[in-house]
Amino acid sequence: MAENLVIAIGRQFGSGGRDIGKGVAEKLGIAFYDKEILANAAKASGIMQDLFEEMDERYTPSFLYNLSVGGGYTLPFFYGIDNEQIPTGERLFAWQARTIQKFAKESPCVIIGRCADYILKENPKLISIYIHADIDYRKKRIAELYNLREDAAAVLIRKTDKTRANYYNFSTDRKWGDMTNYDLCINSAKLGTEKTIQLICDYVEHRK
Repeated sequence: MAENLVIAIGRQFGSGGRDIGKGVAEKLGIAFYDKEILANAAKASGIMQDLFEEMDERYTPSFLYNLSVGGGYTLPFFYGIDNEQIPTGERLFAWQARTIQKFAKESPCVIIGRCADYILKENPKLISIYIHADIDYRKKRIAELYNLREDAAAVLIRKTDKTRANYYNFSTDRKWGDMTNYDLCINSAKLGTEKTIQLICDYVEHRK
């Protein structure tokens, strides 16, 4: 079976990555997955969705698990991910990874975050994208979205980016935001949302 086109989007908080991904999916007429990954993984695993949401893209290492396999989330991919002896964080990641793989097999799609670029790295039709923007652009955007002062928005941005980076770095053998991990790195502040969407769609067309 031929692999489907999958666009995996990593993003700095406040860069508009989710809106851009949704716009790309709509323009290309393909599926879009973000929080849907959590709901599907919860249903498949029987684990409460609230727990998936609480630990979504958060670094939750297990000391004993790290000693046994040397870090990362290799073990649950191969067997027993429903085994309660495997620490909760690892099981949640593994169920999300299985869900991402399922979505990628079902149809072309855009997937937001959750290490999809790493999980699907063997897919020859994977397009991995990283959306970033300068801090002033992100502060203004987050302040408007969450009705915050810009200083409070800056704190939230730093914390969220750090959390996402820790999660990605622990879960993969890569570094979050390293341009060598991605096919495209785009500064959304330079183009704005609509032009960034069009740029990605143009790139997809050239990759066909």
